[in-house]
Amino acid sequence: MNEAAVSLGSDAAKLIEKAKKQRRTKNLIKGLLFLLPSLVFFSIFLFYPMIRTVYLSFFLTNASGAPTVFVGLDNFAQIFSSPLFLKSLKTTFLFVLYTVPGTIVISLFLAVIANEKLRGIGMFRTIFSSTMGISVAAASVFWMFLFHPTMGWLNQFLSIFGVEAIGWLTDPKWALLSVSISTIWMNIGFTFLILLGGLQSIDSYLYESADIDGAGYFYKLRRITIPMLSPTLFFVVTVTLINAFQTFGQVDMLTRGGPQNETSVIVYSIYRDAFVNYQYGTASAQAVILFVIILGLTLLQFKLGERKVHYQ
Repeated sequence: MNEAAVSLGSDAAKLIEKAKKQRRTKNLIKGLLFLLPSLVFFSIFLFYPMIRTVYLSFFLTNASGAPTVFVGLDNFAQIFSSPLFLKSLKTTFLFVLYTVPGTIVISLFLAVIANEKLRGIGMFRTIFSSTMGISVAAASVFWMFLFHPTMGWLNQFLSIFGVEAIGWLTDPKWALLSVSISTIWMNIGFTFLILLGGLQSIDSYLYESADIDGAGYFYKLRRITIPMLSPTLFFVVTVTLINAFQTFGQVDMLTRGGPQNETSVIVYSIYRDAFVNYQYGTASAQAVILFVIILGLTLLQFKLGERKVHYQ
């Protein structure tokens, strides 16, 4: 009797375990079916191009991009010995140094102002975020007119004070700074909105407690606002840093990498080698190097920067 009961209980346990496995398998299949469109999309537009780029970086290619001769690491050795690539690398880091801090500081300043409870502040929020709705091409044309050496408003304004006209996009001393200024203006809208959302999510009781203690405005900004905004700042800095390394549109529209390659960032160098010189192997090697740089800096930022992030 006992043996029969034990056998029956064992069979029931096996049936329950089998049913659980079938349920897990069924749920897994359902989940994969839901993910299938995304997997197909990412495979076609992300994974395959990435694998193909790494593959081509080890080959010489013909004008149509088909690999012809395997050269191993020669493409990487060639570009690191190229003065043009080294200059584009330096230009890219300078561009990032100009645009990332400038975008963050200006956007944070505008977000702090727009977070104040003042009459008509909604209009200013709309103005500050309006650049987010402007395409890179349209914004570049706008700044091209501003930077025009004779008809540009900037030089006309400077002429009022007796300052000679500046070749904003034609002078090697000013070209990279001019492109950086236009890029900061283009990025302010998105960064401003994200930071404003972060400011509005901070609990008001923190400020009320500080007011009771007699804390001043700048003390609250330093001790409450910035620490509580640190997760949003961390996200914004990461995204802005990655976007800065991938900048292409405004460089192509405003300067085409000139004058004297002073604004030829890495992405524009990749474009020039691939679609102007038809050297897809060299361009792919540069793309791999850019990926490694962005990945390394992002991991470094997560390693060092996240320690200072204060989560509520």
